Amino acid sequence: MGNVGLLYVGAVLLVNGVMMLGGIPPRSAAVLNLFVGALQCVTPTVLILQAGKDTDAILGAAGLFLFGFTYLYVGIVNLAGLEPEGIGWFSLFVAVAAVVYAGLNFARLGDPVFGVIWLSWAFLWALFFVVLGLGVTRLTRFTGWAVVLLSQPTCTVPAFLGMTGGYKSTGGLALLAAVILVVLVALAAVLSRRGQDRAEAASGSAVPA
Repeated sequence: MGNVGLLYVGAVLLVNGVMMLGGIPPRSAAVLNLFVGALQCVTPTVLILQAGKDTDAILGAAGLFLFGFTYLYVGIVNLAGLEPEGIGWFSLFVAVAAVVYAGLNFARLGDPVFGVIWLSWAFLWALFFVVLGLGVTRLTRFTGWAVVLLSQPTCTVPAFLGMTGGYKSTGGLALLAAVILVVLVALAAVLSRRGQDRAEAASGSAVPA
């Protein structure tokens, strides 16, 4: 059931990344955020109720609320036209929690691949904190590209692998995943810089009124 929610997290991350790049209006993106946010609150609730005394299952399910609350928050703020600083500071809390979940996957749950994935999510939430909480808007395009490029390999791909029984987690695969994700972050930096250069060139070539 957790993989089902993760599949749609990949969708909403893609939409939110495109929104940050200016391709989707915030109110339009809000609808999917509300859908996925609700799903990511219902799913862990069911998983926790079914877990009994399995503390590892409860631990894993509790992490899904981090996504659910984030997307509900984004959806409501975008629909209501509220200021985004609250999302940014909540993202700081979530980023720290994601680092803890990464450590637990490495040390307790024996899943180094998801340890790497949780670190990548912590990085994204940290960017949301910097852009939305601290107002460092010059990183908006970089954040948008990072979200777009990381959304599928950290969410959609492992979700499909998990649902089809093809997911495996070893140290070697974790290292490969880390390399791929670092390359994608570097690509996000290049793409955001190119977009900024084109915008500056267009501005410089404009005829003053």
